[in-house]
Amino acid sequence: MVENKRVVIVGIPGVGKTTLVTTVVDKLNGDNKHASVKSYGTVMFEQAKKIGVNDRDGLRKLPVEKQKELQKMAAEEISNLKDDVVFIDTHAFIASKSGFYPGLPNHVLQILQPTHFIIISAHPSEIFDRRMKDKTRNRDKISIGGIKNELAIQESMLSSCSVLTGSPIKVILNNEGKVEEAADKVIKTIGYRRKIIEWE
Repeated sequence: MVENKRVVIVGIPGVGKTTLVTTVVDKLNGDNKHASVKSYGTVMFEQAKKIGVNDRDGLRKLPVEKQKELQKMAAEEISNLKDDVVFIDTHAFIASKSGFYPGLPNHVLQILQPTHFIIISAHPSEIFDRRMKDKTRNRDKISIGGIKNELAIQESMLSSCSVLTGSPIKVILNNEGKVEEAADKVIKTIGYRRKIIEWE
């Protein structure tokens, strides 16, 4: 990889995105590449602390213009990172009473200039089971039909981002018990072939 890669990676709750991204970063760093992952929401919150916001819920209560300003500041901070690969862990959409708000509006994309978009997905029944088993989160009740709807909206949002930036989009399945396989697919997608892996 001769250029800095900025990889936007999204996934609805229950696809195992956090575990997968951690595995990918560990593999790349183990191959002497400088890889990191930045949670867009966390970077925004760090910026918000500077203006007196003390918890993440406070972000949503800020005026829209102030939220846009924080989005811009977070995007600028991430865009200045010099690692070989920067994974930008974010959401394709935020559900609200008004509908689905884009997690990556155009003004953010113009600053980030992502080189790749990756959607981490799984079969709806697997996502449903994972959510039901996760007692650490207080998630809203949802059906498999609702999960299918979330997956469709997510793909539509990221497809629009791909069109706006001209960067490729890829959907990678993170099937149960196959995180290593999914991690290797992510690495291959961003244009890096690990020497210890034989690709098809």
